[in-house]
Amino acid sequence: MKHWQRAIIFTDMNAFFASIEQMDHPELQSRAIGITNGLRGTCIITCSYEARAWGVRTGMRVKEAMRLCPGFIQVPARPERYAQISSRIMAALTSVTPDVEVFSVDEAFLDVTHCQHLWGAPEKMAKMVKEIVLESSGGVLCSIGVSGDKTTAKYAAKLDKPNGLTIIPPSQAREKLMHAPVTDLCGIARGIGNFLASRGVHVCGDMQKLPISELGRRFGNPGRRIWYMAQGTDPEPVTITVAAPKSVGHGKVMPPATKDKNTLLIFLLHMCEKVGARLRKHGLQAQRYLFALKLEDSWLSTKSRSVQPTADSQQIFKLGKRMVNHLWQGEGVHQIQVTALDPQMMNRQQDLFAEDDPEREKLLQTMDNINLRYGEFTLAPVRLLSRSDMPNVISPAWKPHGHRQTI
Repeated sequence: MKHWQRAIIFTDMNAFFASIEQMDHPELQSRAIGITNGLRGTCIITCSYEARAWGVRTGMRVKEAMRLCPGFIQVPARPERYAQISSRIMAALTSVTPDVEVFSVDEAFLDVTHCQHLWGAPEKMAKMVKEIVLESSGGVLCSIGVSGDKTTAKYAAKLDKPNGLTIIPPSQAREKLMHAPVTDLCGIARGIGNFLASRGVHVCGDMQKLPISELGRRFGNPGRRIWYMAQGTDPEPVTITVAAPKSVGHGKVMPPATKDKNTLLIFLLHMCEKVGARLRKHGLQAQRYLFALKLEDSWLSTKSRSVQPTADSQQIFKLGKRMVNHLWQGEGVHQIQVTALDPQMMNRQQDLFAEDDPEREKLLQTMDNINLRYGEFTLAPVRLLSRSDMPNVISPAWKPHGHRQTI
């Protein structure tokens, strides 16, 4: 058997959250279900393939889903359960290779190049991965893509869903991608897609007309990578470490067109508490924060700067409250976002002009320890006692380790 010079397996759990609900609740199997943020959630996080057959999709409102799909069932999300299953799967995948990149809560890349002498052909290892996912999760199916680079492997996994296995040998990658729209490749969104289209690049085969230097001048190294991606020779390695975050943020969908200021402030405080706790957990603080409200057809946003870098949720909340008091004009709000833009390691040296409150620091540390042991928001500001309508959701970028481990 001739070994591949490079072999990458991409695994994508099928309708992950919905699959777990159907696995845990047999009465939901073969039913059209949609996962929402609690029973009062109005936006679909994901849905089963039975619902997708009726045109239901992620991001759709529940009312629209019920109109399209007779018998549609709304199911509240259980993020802790999804995180638990994801962690099991990702840990089990290391039995095939130690080179596992957790791409998101339900996706992973495996570099099996150096495992071919141990396990055999990439196809054989791909079948092993499917069995491992099924066994470690207790019944979740996955789609697998196999090729010689990350981009082609991920593209291959989309070709046969659900529960498919598609192999594109490296020697056939360019030909297989030839007629695929460039926007079908991971990382090429509308902005880059429009740039390429303006230069006559609509499908991957068109990329050969465009000099790599032009992409390099416009986008730097990421642009050069895009050129190779379209040729089926993505040079990006499988990365097993979690890079330091460029930002730390949390957002939440609100009841449609929320105009009540008190409700808006409760959601704002909730997000500030989550951002602050996450920063402190990883020994980070930030000085620049983004606060954004999604209105009917636009976003209202502002960037604020604290006097000193901070991870104190109350200080972050004070910054965000300024936007609500001075920029928001009572428009209906659909979503809220709070993001620390410049997370940096905490500096334990006292600044001569800092107004640190040692007692406040001790209080935050105590709260964090209690919440870590007994569950998030076991201790919380009084205003958040009414947060029962705001259950947690798991971020699509959730990872079982590193800075992204949060729900």
